[in-house]
Parts: sequence; C-alpha cells; structure tokens
Amino acid sequence: MSYSQQTSSSASGVHYFAEGWRLISRPGIKRYVVLPLLVNVLLMGSAFWWLFSKLGGWIPQMMEHVPDWLQWLSYLLWPITVISVVLVAGYLFSTITNLIAAPFCGLLAEQLEGQLTGEPLPDSGMLGLVKDVPRIMAREWRKLAYYLPRALVLLLLYFVPVVGQTAAPVLWFLFSAWMLAIQYCDYPFDNHKVSFADMRRALRQNKVHNLQFGALVSLFTLIPVLNLVILPVAVCGATAMWVDRYRHQFVAR
Repeated sequence: MSYSQQTSSSASGVHYFAEGWRLISRPGIKRYVVLPLLVNVLLMGSAFWWLFSKLGGWIPQMMEHVPDWLQWLSYLLWPITVISVVLVAGYLFSTITNLIAAPFCGLLAEQLEGQLTGEPLPDSGMLGLVKDVPRIMAREWRKLAYYLPRALVLLLLYFVPVVGQTAAPVLWFLFSAWMLAIQYCDYPFDNHKVSFADMRRALRQNKVHNLQFGALVSLFTLIPVLNLVILPVAVCGATAMWVDRYRHQFVAR
C-alpha cells in the first residue's frame, strides 16, 4: 500500500508537520537530511545569535519613535515590536538559508518521494542535482520576486500609527505562514517541473491546511535549538503532503 493510500484525504497541516519529524529518521533518508541540516545549523544558528545580541539595543531605539500621545501604550507596543522584529528577521533568515540549501532540499524531497511512492524520479541522485542547479536557483529567485513586493507593503504598514503596530504583526505572521508553505511545498512540485503559478493554484485548494503547516514551521523557526532542525523537517512534511494531496494532479500514472 502506498503512502498516499494510508493517509486520510482530510489530514491537516498539523498532521503533515508531525509527519516531517517522523520522516527525517526514515531508513535510507537520513543521509539526505544531513546536508540541508548542516546548512541550516550553520546559517540559522549564526543569524539568530547575531539577532538576539542586537535586539536589546534595537528595541529601545525603535520605541523612541512612538509618539508621546501613545506612550501610555508602551507596555503593549514593546512586546509587539519585539515579536514583529523576530518574525521579520526569522523569515528573512529562512529565505537566505533556503536559497543556499535549495539544491539539497530538492534532492531530499526527491529521495523521500521515491521511497513513499515506490517510484523514484528519473535522474535522481547527485548527478541529477548538479544538472538541475541552474533551474533550481532560477526557481528560488522566482519565489523571491513573488515575496518581495508583498513583504514591502506589510513593512510599510508598520509605519501607520496604531493600526500598523497592531494589525501588521498578525498580517505578517499569516503572510509568513503562506510563504513558508509555498517555500517547502515547492521542492517536490519543482522536481516535477510544475510551474510556480500552477503550484500556487494547487496550494490554494487547501489553503487552510497549508496555512496550518506554514504557521507551525514559522513558530518553530523562532524556537531556539528546534529552529536548527526545522528545514529538513519542513521539506519532509511538505513532500508527504505533495504525495498525498497533489501528486495525482500532475504526475501521469
């Protein structure tokens, strides 16, 4: 029985996130987890260490820009500001890490899909990875082009008094959750040469579940130690989702 036959079609994003933790230790897959894991540990570990070393100086400087008539809300704006900075920085760090680790994440998704379906992809392995690097990197830049204008609008919203400081963090979290769902689900989609536009349309079919998945990835990205291993976990969870939810739409039997 294939993996998709064993999984309920109503499985939520929470289910696939939990599956990611289970699948990273699957026999035959662990060796493909090592490279994206190392990239994530080195880059995310260094980035968050730098962020938290600077945060104590940044927050008071940012709070100085709060108008005098809003000072009575400083007890509320201070934690919101901290959360906002960490959310924005966390997604930025994830984006940079994923850009560098993309070829290894694609290989991990490819190998895991082959195991879950019993149908290995053609040109799998390191040779196929080397051949696909230009296409993979072009795809990462395509995701970045989708992300940047939307992120800019949300960042500008932060400068709107009161509304920006209260609504922007919520909107940013939801946007980050959606972008992380796109980021990680895109690896198995891209392995099958599914266009970026078609991938987004497919993900919108189960938008709530994909937001659940992305929200959990986003939250775990902010948790020290756990954020060091979240990259391969998210790739594995997204690949399981692809096999169960989307593969039949794009892969001929």
